[in-house]
Amino acid sequence: MKSTPPLDPTIADSIEQLCRIGKEFHTRSWSLGTSSNYSVIASRKPLELLITASGKDKSALGRDDFVRVDAAGGVCGTSSQKSSAETLLHCMIAELIPSVGAILHTHSVWGTILSGLDLPRGSLRIEGYEMLKGLEGIGTHETFEEVPLFANSQNMHELSQRIRERFTASDWSHPTRQPFHGFLLSGHGLYTWGKDLAEARRHIEIFEFLFEAIARTRSLPPQLSSPQRI
Repeated sequence: MKSTPPLDPTIADSIEQLCRIGKEFHTRSWSLGTSSNYSVIASRKPLELLITASGKDKSALGRDDFVRVDAAGGVCGTSSQKSSAETLLHCMIAELIPSVGAILHTHSVWGTILSGLDLPRGSLRIEGYEMLKGLEGIGTHETFEEVPLFANSQNMHELSQRIRERFTASDWSHPTRQPFHGFLLSGHGLYTWGKDLAEARRHIEIFEFLFEAIARTRSLPPQLSSPQRI
């Protein structure tokens, strides 16, 4: 019987964490069915990512449900697994933000609704919420986060180029706070990242809370929908 070769301990730990995240996000209705994809940086020189394979149920991820890809999204080695077309977006984020260690993509109800409603203005503005302090580098509720919004496309090269232009036009030189912590694809979902999986997971949790708070507030009568510090 052919034995399974041992994994590098760091990669093995990342896979274990990603499997737990998949179960959690499925339970919280952020990654239903085979939607979503998650990645970690496996190497910086050369740039390589470990990413969920295409078409996998995120509630039941296992060791063999991941694939290693290069900076162009090509599969490294002889893996029979196929990576998602959206792998290019993960590679782009990893390339443009050197501090990134993990990238997570979810498909929640609230994020999907807001991504369609606010697409005409090109971004979702989140302001005055205490929970903003859960995003890395933010230390006060007296601020705002402008989440870029992009029309979705099946042409990943065209989509990644549009997103790249927004990234490169932004000032990433601030020593502590990034110009934005994630972006939304219309009718699709959220992409966010962090220096490691723990930070990226926290950013998902914070954004998803804020999306729900905003969407629910907008559904209230005007006299009840004044901004609250939550």
